[in-house]
Amino acid sequence: MRLCIVSETWAPEINGVAHTLSRLHQELYRQGVEVDVIRPRPRVTGETANVKQELQVKRCVLPGYTDVQVGLTRPSTLRRFWREHRPSVVYLATQGPLGWAARQAARQLNIPLVAGWHTNFDHYCHDYGVPWLESATRRYLRYFHNGCELTLVPTQLQATALGKQGIRNVHVMSRGIEGEQFSPAHRDAELRKQWGVNAYQPVALYAGRLAAEKNLTLLQETLQAMRAVRPDMAQVIVGDGPGRAQLEKALPEARFTGFVDKQELSRHYASADLFIFPSLSETWGNVVAEAMASGLAVVAYRHAASAELIQNGHNGITVTPDDSEAFQQAAVELCQHPADYARLGRVARLRALEQSWSGIADQFMQYLQQAQEAYHASTPTCRVRSS
Repeated sequence: MRLCIVSETWAPEINGVAHTLSRLHQELYRQGVEVDVIRPRPRVTGETANVKQELQVKRCVLPGYTDVQVGLTRPSTLRRFWREHRPSVVYLATQGPLGWAARQAARQLNIPLVAGWHTNFDHYCHDYGVPWLESATRRYLRYFHNGCELTLVPTQLQATALGKQGIRNVHVMSRGIEGEQFSPAHRDAELRKQWGVNAYQPVALYAGRLAAEKNLTLLQETLQAMRAVRPDMAQVIVGDGPGRAQLEKALPEARFTGFVDKQELSRHYASADLFIFPSLSETWGNVVAEAMASGLAVVAYRHAASAELIQNGHNGITVTPDDSEAFQQAAVELCQHPADYARLGRVARLRALEQSWSGIADQFMQYLQQAQEAYHASTPTCRVRSS
């Protein structure tokens, strides 16, 4: 099999989509699958490891949000690339302009398509003050995904929601975790000393992009309320983004690290005690699984990865989505009971370790093969266009 992945982002960029694609790519490479990549031209040049062929297209940075980029190209450019390096199937990891161009080109060349739902673009309309665009965005997404053989989402809850919106052939493909990379074994007393805490003082951690869609106001209010009942608690914010300056001003006692590399991230997770994650914008949320694997007690909304992985009160704490009062109360109560958050963290790791990347990759391969079979069954006399 030869797979072409079309994405706006790729390792070593730091975000959930790049991480997921990187892990899938590593597993597929071990299985002997040839992988091509089409992506925007990266900020830092360098060879992409273990990729058969790569096409880099024009990069456009979103105004006011320089960490996010989209790719711009014409379908004709992609057709030329695929005529020379024809894939068995194309995986669209983006519904943006690059994904749209790829969808058109693949259809013109009779190449089967699988689309991934990696970002809730329709929800972002509210986060960025344009709620009137939500219905139009959903119509576009429905049209985009219904033009593909399959759409893959990370949770059953999301599959059900998309089905209600009229998107067909939706299947669940979860996400894996690296149990050795993210482990309590990386707990570091020296790092905790830098945070100003001893072995018995709690550390509340957040990791993720610092942007409006991450519900930063609730993060701020929750950390302030926790600090009020546990003045000895350290607060560590890992990540960066346009919301950082405001959050630093509101939380002067917190430690802001910016983005850190994978090794440092493992140390930060394992050296904390609680993981506070109020976001509702994720399709999955790799950070939740990483925190659980690292032995942290997670407080989150019952959404995405948290809904799939956390059994409330058994291996973490979840509350009903959008109930900010319940979220804050749960975090405040938990930070006052060390035995409880230690117990939740131990059980959380056991659940996270059930998420194997090799198993996820096997499932992905099955979906790719299913898409090929479905496409060829529906077009028994398909011919490649020459134009």
